[in-house]
Amino acid sequence: MRATFPAAARLHRPSEYASALRGKRLARGALFVVTTPRDLPEGSEPICARLGLVIAKRYAAKSVTRNAIKRVIREAFRQKRHELPARDLVFRLHSKVGPFTLTELKALVRSEIDALLNRAMR
Repeated sequence: MRATFPAAARLHRPSEYASALRGKRLARGALFVVTTPRDLPEGSEPICARLGLVIAKRYAAKSVTRNAIKRVIREAFRQKRHELPARDLVFRLHSKVGPFTLTELKALVRSEIDALLNRAMR
């Protein structure tokens, strides 16, 4: 079975991001904060866990770095998506990324994201 990452598993509208970002903070790590909306309007509850990413240029200046971070987060989310509760999760980079090699950065991001996803499952 192929574990895909369909459009239904992503946030699309700016209003969805805004709602999640001013919502409840689920977990915080060295690099990322995970937030979710406090309460959704009736009838707009997601049917599965959905992912949103906010990777700002001021914290990761190079596009190669930002794209690598996004790919690692998407892959970690894709693998755990079916275990997560049906809610929107927004991962936001909140501190500058150090001068790591791409391999080191990917390993660091993956370990932190796995820990944050485990905390978000509760």
